[in-house]
Amino acid sequence: MKYLIGLVLSMLLLVGCANPGGNRNLTEDQVTNNVALTNLNLGIEYMRAGNLESALEKLNRAQEADPSYSATHNALGLLYQRLGDPALAERHFKRAIALNNNDSLSKNNYGNFLCQIRRFDEADAILRSAAENPLYETPELAYTNAGTCAMMNKKLDAAEKYFRQALSINPQVASALIQMAQLSYDQANYLNARGYLQRYQSIAKYTAASLALGIKIEQQLGDHNAVSSYQMLLKNNFGDSVEASKLNKPAGP
Repeated sequence: MKYLIGLVLSMLLLVGCANPGGNRNLTEDQVTNNVALTNLNLGIEYMRAGNLESALEKLNRAQEADPSYSATHNALGLLYQRLGDPALAERHFKRAIALNNNDSLSKNNYGNFLCQIRRFDEADAILRSAAENPLYETPELAYTNAGTCAMMNKKLDAAEKYFRQALSINPQVASALIQMAQLSYDQANYLNARGYLQRYQSIAKYTAASLALGIKIEQQLGDHNAVSSYQMLLKNNFGDSVEASKLNKPAGP
């Protein structure tokens, strides 16, 4: 699902260190040695660059240097998920959480993983656990992912509740805003849909999907100028998209 919020890899660059007196992230209360931390951060940088083979080499070295550091297992879970090995991905996510039950970053990633393989009830439980951790610095991300997963599971009331919780914590979660716009449109709450879409557009770049949603919303509200503006943006910026190819077809619900 494209709106699932994965852990931004730069957020994995941890403040844990070999010195127990060093600064710590409240959700990552472990420390590790310099060899493990250096290789972990190098592995993450390789992941960000798309060099998955080198990332695996560095993360394995980090694990060898400190097998009990949960952040390394979290990164390995993400990497094996990208490599298409769900069994190893799940093993490392579970290990990360077992080593540090306060690590909501790992729980958020594991919840995303479970949602993507359609184990919805398990995903909901682990994402709620992440969001409800009072030490988690960004619970809005876990609530947003729980909402996305609920939408995938056709539980729209639960999805709306989670998105509202996310936005009550941080009104600028783009993924929650665009999904609330879609959800409001689907419920025929077109003014609410417009409001959420406008809030989304104030903080995020246009996408073909968001512009197509804007067209549908404004068609329902009868604002022909807004429809024309959205259509022009869609043609000019995403002329080869599926959404643009539908512009000349009869409008549907």
